[in-house]
Amino acid sequence: MSVREQFIGYVHNLQDTICAGLEAVDSKAKFIEDIWERSEGGGGRTRVIANGNVFEKGGVNTSTVFGALPLAMQQAFGVAESNFFACGLSLVIHPVNPYVPTVHANWRYFELYDKEGKRIDCWFGGGTDLTPNYIFEEDAKHFHTTLKNAMSTFGDHIYDECKKHCDEYFVNKHRGDEMRGIGGVFYDYLRPKDEADELRHLDFQVANGNSFLNAYVPIVERRKEIPYGEKEIEWQEVRRGRYVEFNLIHDRGTIFGLKTNGRTESILMSLPPRARWYYNYLPPPGSKEEEMMKYLTPHSWV
Repeated sequence: MSVREQFIGYVHNLQDTICAGLEAVDSKAKFIEDIWERSEGGGGRTRVIANGNVFEKGGVNTSTVFGALPLAMQQAFGVAESNFFACGLSLVIHPVNPYVPTVHANWRYFELYDKEGKRIDCWFGGGTDLTPNYIFEEDAKHFHTTLKNAMSTFGDHIYDECKKHCDEYFVNKHRGDEMRGIGGVFYDYLRPKDEADELRHLDFQVANGNSFLNAYVPIVERRKEIPYGEKEIEWQEVRRGRYVEFNLIHDRGTIFGLKTNGRTESILMSLPPRARWYYNYLPPPGSKEEEMMKYLTPHSWV
């Protein structure tokens, strides 16, 4: 079985596992499934959850798309007219309680073919990052430690490199290099050198995907019962506004999906149900909200 086929099977199984794990935490809401097809080739399986005890809105989506590479992407990749294949799982979860962090993850595989159908390039990408509204250092340490442990068998340096990449990528540069959250790991354009290396990269993807629930669910369990009021909801919505800004201005996955005629409803699933913007807003001095702002720069958590 090819790496392509193995990865398709894996992301569908991972989608089932993650959805079941999150439903167990919520204990009320269930994911609803929407199967869609892309006219140019392929389609996907969108699963969304809403109005739960714990999760206000979220999605765990898989897609497998293929066909002619759009001109804009040819220019971005620096290639001539060609065909592509892309498969991945992407998720974003927005909790009800402002003390429970938002989380994002994505694991994907891409192949590029010449006009005769010969594969001329392939790569893996992915990662996961945490976006809290209030900082709990033990949560940040747990999240990063879990991710590091998942990567450790593939090299001692890999976590550090992927963390640095994440810190540099999930940034609202138009906001003075303000990070979206407290980071995690991020990697892209991991090109295998040969067939054995392809399988190693596949194992790397599997290890990262399998670590997600262990990284996130214990944090949710610790924070979901913390009392909160209107002040915390207001701050949550302000921070969600920053999340929206990143996804619509900077996120390469959003841009790729829209430029390849991906399904808009599934792509914009990542946006929260509520957000707000104030002119020149600054949190009160000495508040927990101001403390959170101090952590929106690269930190060492492990």
